[in-house]
Amino acid sequence: MFDKTKIKFKPFNKKVWLATPTMHGEELKYMQDAFEKNWMSTVGENINEVEKMIAEKVGCKYGVALASGTSSLHLAIKLAGIKLYGLPDLCKGTLKRKKVFCSDLTFCATINPITYEGGIPVFIDSEYETWNMCPKALEKAFEIYPDVKLIVLANLYGTPAKIDEIRKIAKKYGALIVEDAAESLGATYKGKQTGTFGEYNCISFNGNKIITGSSGGMFLTNSLEDANKVRKWSTQAREDAPWYQHEEIGYNYRMSNVIAGVVRGQIPYLEEHIRQKKAIYERYKTGLAGLPIKMNSYEECSEPNFWLSCMIIDKEAMCKQVRDEHKALYIPEKGKSCPTEILERLAEYNAEGRPIWKPLSSEPIFRSCDIITKDGSFRAKTNAYIAGGIENIGLDIFERGLCLPSDNKMTVEEQDKVIEIIRACFE
Repeated sequence: MFDKTKIKFKPFNKKVWLATPTMHGEELKYMQDAFEKNWMSTVGENINEVEKMIAEKVGCKYGVALASGTSSLHLAIKLAGIKLYGLPDLCKGTLKRKKVFCSDLTFCATINPITYEGGIPVFIDSEYETWNMCPKALEKAFEIYPDVKLIVLANLYGTPAKIDEIRKIAKKYGALIVEDAAESLGATYKGKQTGTFGEYNCISFNGNKIITGSSGGMFLTNSLEDANKVRKWSTQAREDAPWYQHEEIGYNYRMSNVIAGVVRGQIPYLEEHIRQKKAIYERYKTGLAGLPIKMNSYEECSEPNFWLSCMIIDKEAMCKQVRDEHKALYIPEKGKSCPTEILERLAEYNAEGRPIWKPLSSEPIFRSCDIITKDGSFRAKTNAYIAGGIENIGLDIFERGLCLPSDNKMTVEEQDKVIEIIRACFE
């Protein structure tokens, strides 16, 4: 049970955050440039440069700067739907009630665009090696639904999935991949940058990402035709005419030239931010050694961007914990702990942690959707480890895991204190 007397310090004077923007000053130069040239809308030099710089850094031919990672995913999925199923009825979306295989353990922004286009999510369980989509579960999903033609794959917390295995399965069944690399910009798999493995790829510049524009995202592709289509849709699908001519449904999804100025100033610091994040991960791994926990893992062939450092508690070291839709309770037990206790203690000392993403198949809005595991399928209706006798690995990671303070401005001394708080939870 947690013993305050073992902690040798008072709460942090300033909050230790999970992840916040790290600004360098160059961002202001490009924002000021947009201001002085009066390019304050969705056109301008900053946007053009950001598209070129990110495409070159990631290693694809074309980037389209958009308002958010979510808008990028939406237009990627819309494009995939047209390529797979043809032009839609105006009000039904491009997926026309088609099933789409997607990561279960991820933020809802990965999945919501499927529903925007009229698709039906079929959630694919995780595996423990990367916490990402399980290839065995994906193979099982195709055995159950062999006609599915679209996979939406997320790289959780900056860690690449088992991409070669997933691409092999996709090729076998003739399926397209949309890669959600919102959290993994700068991460590599077998020496190649994430954001290049799907037919369409998406990244995010949200305020807490590895580099930020305060908001913003980007669609990435090797097809000039597809890039131009997304660029057109993102500006309300205006046709090339001297008046406002519209022949398709469009969206107000283009990135602002001011936001692009922030991103432009951040891009040179991507590798520095990754080094800082990796150092935080390694210090946690060393400082928490000997406890009944494991850090979020990754394959040797990949190099994450270490956006968030996470941990999972060994099953036998979990004290009793229960969660309903909005609250959590636990029973303290000597030598054991749980995510709820650790997060409460961190908050008590003015440090921010977070639960792992709740698997989307267990969210109220998606509980009627299928969840496919490596052993079979079921509908996720409870927060149990086992549903229908089939282990749900993503739900297990949610129950036993948590995200640790990972802000790259956190000092070594502050991180040492966070480690001390966590260790005291297991006393």
